[in-house]
Amino acid sequence: MNVRGLLFDFDGLLIDTETPGRRSWEEIYREHGHELPLDQWATKIGTIGTPFDPAAHLGELLGAELDREALVARRRARHRELIDLEDLRPGVEEYLQTAKERGLRTAIVSSSDHWWIEQRLEYLGHGHDWDAIVAANGNIERAKPQPDLYLEAVERLGIRTDEAIAFEDSPNGLRAAKAAAIYCVAVPNPVTATLAFDEADLVLESFADLPLEVLLERL
Repeated sequence: MNVRGLLFDFDGLLIDTETPGRRSWEEIYREHGHELPLDQWATKIGTIGTPFDPAAHLGELLGAELDREALVARRRARHRELIDLEDLRPGVEEYLQTAKERGLRTAIVSSSDHWWIEQRLEYLGHGHDWDAIVAANGNIERAKPQPDLYLEAVERLGIRTDEAIAFEDSPNGLRAAKAAAIYCVAVPNPVTATLAFDEADLVLESFADLPLEVLLERL
């Protein structure tokens, strides 16, 4: 396998935004005497447009109409507060450095929004480390688990699907990469660690567990 490009998911993979995302809703649910249903929450990870709506679900549990706008605004503020404490996940910086040294093309491939990705990367000082950023930007039809984002990414990098490695932290992302016929390494985060990654070509607990040089040698 002649690897020429690395394709990284964003939320939960490069930065653990998933733990703050879940925790911010868990805190609100517990204040109201309930638990966030983790099985339903998991359907939202790595994609957009899923039917589970935490605010509406909590209102149903309480049998009362909540001030949705105020609830969501409060949750969003808490989410941002928690995310600001997060750095790149262990081993990510080393992967990027090795990719640069070896002349590998790099892209972010995400179901999120372009503005969100750029904002977080700039905050961490990694806004210029990428050859391309491909995001769904609210388009459900392009979002993972559809392969569209990955196919666009390899085209923009000027490589073939069999010359790329995708890195994912969610089953939705994994399915998207495999549907695009791209070798996929799963690196789950604390929120997705208990989910199924049977389709992955390789599963790592952390980027730090396997240096990129070693991975490339194996391939």
